[in-house]
Formats: sequence, C-alpha cells, structure tokens
Amino acid sequence: MKKGTVVMMNDFSLTLSDILKATGGKLLARGGEWVFRGISTDSRKILPGDFFVALKGQQHDGHDYVNAILEKGVKGVLVQKDLYSPARMNEINRGDCVCIGVSDSLRALGDIAHFHRKKFDIPVIAITGSNGKTSTKEMTAAILGGKFRVLSTEGNLNNEIGLPQTLFRLDGSHEQVVLELGMNHPGEIQRLGEICEPRIGVITNIGHSHLEGLGSVEAVKKAKGELLKTLKPSGISVLNADDPNVLSLLPEAPGDVVLFGRSQKARIRAAGVISHGRTVSFDLILPDETIPVELPVPGEFMVHNALAAASVGFVLGFSGLEIKKGLEAFKPVKGRMNVLTSPSGVNIVDDTYNANPASVKGAILALMDLKKKKRGAICLGDMLELGSQAAELHETLGKLISGTDVERLFLTGIHAEDIAKGALSSGMDSDRIVLGTREEILADVIGWMKKGDWI
Repeated sequence: MKKGTVVMMNDFSLTLSDILKATGGKLLARGGEWVFRGISTDSRKILPGDFFVALKGQQHDGHDYVNAILEKGVKGVLVQKDLYSPARMNEINRGDCVCIGVSDSLRALGDIAHFHRKKFDIPVIAITGSNGKTSTKEMTAAILGGKFRVLSTEGNLNNEIGLPQTLFRLDGSHEQVVLELGMNHPGEIQRLGEICEPRIGVITNIGHSHLEGLGSVEAVKKAKGELLKTLKPSGISVLNADDPNVLSLLPEAPGDVVLFGRSQKARIRAAGVISHGRTVSFDLILPDETIPVELPVPGEFMVHNALAAASVGFVLGFSGLEIKKGLEAFKPVKGRMNVLTSPSGVNIVDDTYNANPASVKGAILALMDLKKKKRGAICLGDMLELGSQAAELHETLGKLISGTDVERLFLTGIHAEDIAKGALSSGMDSDRIVLGTREEILADVIGWMKKGDWI
C-alpha cells in the first residue's frame, strides 16, 4: 500500500500463532513457521522479515501490492477476504508465504496492536480533545520523561492506522506510554481506546471541530466521551473543569476523576497567569503545594494544556518541582505557536499545524500580546471539517479579528469571503483586507511587511 509506514519491532517478535490469536483470522495459505520482526502497511518500505497488512485506502489499495512485496522476500501477508479474490491467491500459493484472511484488515491491524500492548503492564495515558491534544501530549511526555523512559505518539499518528504503529514500538524498556487519540467520526475514539487500554484518560476540551463528520458540538462531546467508556473502574479521568461540555461528562467517568483548570472547583489549578510575550508564567496549585511555572511558549491558552499534563504527573506521583521541570523543558510542536524571525527582521508566528475556531482565536490573542504596539498582520486559510457551520464560523472569526488593531488581514481559501464578510460587518475597513490565491497572498505579504512587523 502506498499510504502507511513500516514499524520496526525491537526486542520481540510475532509468530503466526500470535497473529491468528490476535485477529481470529483464517489461514488461507500456510508457508513456513515464520517469525516476523516488523509490521508494515507500506509496500515501499517493507523489509523481508516484516509481516504485511493490506489496507484499502482512499487513494491506494494495499491488496494491489501483494505481488510486489512477495518479490521482496516477505513471508507473511494479511488480507481482507472480500478484497482479495481466490484467483489472486496464486500469487501467494506459489511460494512459502503465510497468508491470513480477515473480514476487516483495518480492525485486524488494531487487534494485533492490542495483542502486543497487553504484553506490558505499564500505564498508558490517552489524550483527546478538540484542541491542545498534541501540545498536552508533548508536555505530559516531558514531565514523565524526567523519571521514566516514555513512548509517545510521533507526529499525527493518532488514528486507527497511526495508533497501532506507535504501539508496535513498545518494548520492554518503556515504563510509560503517552498517546494522542484523534477522530473524525463516531466510534473512532472508542475503538482507539479498546486498542490501547488506557489507565488514564485525558479530555482537554470540546468545541467546534470535526463537525463535517459529526454535525454538532453535542455529537463531538459524545464522541470524545467515548474515551471514558474504555477506562476500567480503576482508571482515572482527567477532565477540564473550565469547559462545560467536558464537565458534563463527569457522570460517565467510571472511576476517580481529577479536574484541572483555573476555577476553584479544579483540583489542579493555575493562578496569577501572566503573558510575557514569548512565555507565559503562572502559579501551579497542587493539593499540597504551589509552585511557579514559566512555559517556554506564547499564548495563555497553553496554560490549560500544561494543567492537563500536570494532572497526569500528579496522578503518577510526581512532585511539584518535577512537574515544573518537565513543563519548562517543553518544546513547542512544529507548526504550533512557533515564533520565528526572518533574516529581514519580520516576526512570524507559525500556527499552521491545524486549525479550528478555538485554536485560531487563541493564536490571534497571542499575536496581539506578542506584537505589542508594532505593526501586525493575520494570514489565514480555511478551517476544515466544519460541515454546514463552516460559513458561519468563518464569519464569526472575521468579527473577532475586526476588534483587533492588525493593519492587514490576508485571506485565501474557499471561506476567505466569509471571514471578510464578518470583519467588514463589524467595522473593519475594506482597505485592510486582502483576498487572493496563496501565490497572490504571498506576494502581497512580502511586499507589505517590513522589519519589526508581526504576522
């Protein structure tokens, strides 16, 4: 399959019996009693000792590459029976390759990952939410990494293909696992939770995201709440006390709950939050101590991510000083509130990792704090997966921007006119708004900006 990555296994192996037990599949071709050293869904990167799981994607079908991977010396293949006809079995039967057939190869991939995860009795922390998943995951890993060897999600490997790839990296040297769970349809978080069996479940917030596949914030809440259903009674839920949508899930938590936030009802709290431009400081209030923290990243919204991570550290017995050390060692994810300065002296806030209404609002407020009284501009494309509410939410964003003092608003994309409409309706001058293609916007930005500007 063209889409996917190879996952190398470290100090363990998978046997034919392991895979059959994990998937409940049917043995279609018995070659040798092979031992497999890796799992791959990518025909381009697979190695001779790997086991190939054929997945059907939107662009490519892994079943079309079975012959190619056999020529590379691969001895194990899993196929989806309705996508791999008996006539094509000649490709496998001609040699000593093992072939397992299942009714759903994507589910089988998750089942194999779950089988492997069950070998290790160590805490798994699963993090989901509309915003802040990745930053919270990185902050949590930074805290736990001060005492333990941590396995954590890399990049955006947070779905039904990516999560198994992360778990296949789990070996006997790891002591903690921190996973990011993403979703764009109902049932996905439930499935990811079933695969990784978390001991601690974190929900950062719930808002306007993935509306295209879910339809409403209420449906998003229900989908994110699926994480709590995968926790055992001994599991711990870490929930945002400042988010009414998250707080309404409290009755669904099966065991102990730790609330975080800035309100008095939170057990892990922040007080005295002060933005210093490129950093944010606050007092971290734990049940038995208070300690000052300075996050090396702009944006007050990052404080909630830090509190979620601090809550995990607290649950696992970390001291305030150990939590502080981890948070202050946090490094922002590429494309998430990275502050860069060009050779010409223009300051760029790169928040291109992802976008929804709440994250864009947070980035805009951070820009206002960073630029102080200097010239500023906002350059926006479309916020995706907002479904039927896309036009309205983009227009609302425009209204927010009209209340700032930015000199220019550069817009491109399908919903550029919706953002402009909102800005104009709230009083922003039309000569401050520029619409165009990406190439046109880039040319306008380069021609407009000068040393000391913020964009």
